Amino acid sequence: MNTLQSIRSFIRTADAGSLAGAARTLGISAAAVGQNIARLEAHLGVRLFNRTTRQLALTERGALYLSQVRHIERDLQRAHAAVTDPDAQPTGRLRIASTAAFGRHVLAPLLPGLQQRYPRLELELLLADRSVDHAHENVDVSIRIEPQLEEGLVARPLAQVPLLFCAAPAYLANAGTPQAPEDLHEHRCLLFRYPTNGRYLPWRFVRDGLRFDADVRPAMVSDDADALAAMAASGGGITRLTAFVAAPYIARGELQALFQSEVAGDAHASPEPMHLFLCVSDRRDLTPKVRALLQHIVAALPPAWRADSEHA
Repeated sequence: MNTLQSIRSFIRTADAGSLAGAARTLGISAAAVGQNIARLEAHLGVRLFNRTTRQLALTERGALYLSQVRHIERDLQRAHAAVTDPDAQPTGRLRIASTAAFGRHVLAPLLPGLQQRYPRLELELLLADRSVDHAHENVDVSIRIEPQLEEGLVARPLAQVPLLFCAAPAYLANAGTPQAPEDLHEHRCLLFRYPTNGRYLPWRFVRDGLRFDADVRPAMVSDDADALAAMAASGGGITRLTAFVAAPYIARGELQALFQSEVAGDAHASPEPMHLFLCVSDRRDLTPKVRALLQHIVAALPPAWRADSEHA
């Protein structure tokens, strides 16, 4: 029995949820995948999948076995990369998890260019405003905001994106334009609720080198930045958006950015930017394909947004 091929067939079937899906990723027939898994089950003396006419589901022992062998294929890829030409073109699957807004507005438009540059890459993009488990979700690299960073991750600064406080011109004509963060307490505020812990993301400013959170009263709440932008553009109130989400609305005149002028005295405060990080589980996961992704993103960012990650 080719143990490695059988384990690879098992992992891909568990990820795809079907023999046919695993076969497509492995480039072999579904029958061959099934035979590999059957040999592995016979070798182990346990059933790894519960089979019905419509689906496959891991057994309890199958799930345990998957957690123990999932790293094998990745370790082999690392070993291959370590001993082959470091200048060779990145190849193989690259599964990327990203915060939803950055993935939708910035990363997705960039990925076709990366794939065209490295045609042997197989790219997959997962959008999720939650903590993604690299090992269990088979993710190679994730792009996270600061509140999503977890102990044990290797996090490289990627970007610092301006945050803009915005409202529809009609709302401001009716409710007045706040001149300082302290004025926000008197306005209808549209807040982002972080889906993992249910907390609101604070509206943070910097004044004279000191960070502080504005006192705000939530009028409407969402866990999606694009929904908040649409609410604000429809006159719902003031919201905080990343520059890449806000820019099209501002260009069309549907939203107006606040706190843009240099106000003299104690009133002036700048919105703190959103810090983004490129994360892997282990330093050994900074493979050529991950580095290619990092360099491709950094090269496309406006210079003012770039963090010191070009030499990561």
